[in-house]
Amino acid sequence: MPGEIDRIGLKMLRLLQGNGRLSNAELAQLAGTSPATCHRRTQALFDGGYISRVRAMIVPQKVDRGALVMVGVVLDRSTPESFAAFEKAVAKLKFILDCHLVAGDFDYFLKIRVKDMADFNRIHGEQLIALPGVRQTRTFFVMKEVVDNAPLDF
Repeated sequence: MPGEIDRIGLKMLRLLQGNGRLSNAELAQLAGTSPATCHRRTQALFDGGYISRVRAMIVPQKVDRGALVMVGVVLDRSTPESFAAFEKAVAKLKFILDCHLVAGDFDYFLKIRVKDMADFNRIHGEQLIALPGVRQTRTFFVMKEVVDNAPLDF
């Protein structure tokens, strides 16, 4: 761990990662600090880039996005320009949760949430294969989410 963060800071990160809705008073008590110190330390964690943002984890089925799809993408060229064009275009698509440049048989892996297979089929035909430089896609429908968005272990 970087030298800038101490034992209490790490404890605060773990606590917030487990429950981002902890009040400052609750976090202070659990971390063993005063509320004023806790508030200052929490702000320092944001300012230092240890916490990028706080957001709610929505249950996908409750908002009609119960199907999880992973898509491997191969581009027709492996150049900085083709990667940049693809990344710029994919960043605009709201149905893509994650996009990762990877090593191996694919150039990118996309994590996508959709209503169902028909919804994905429409999106694939209208938007995914039209992305700049896409030569090939390979689709993996997730049958069961065993571990999803687990907390970081540090």
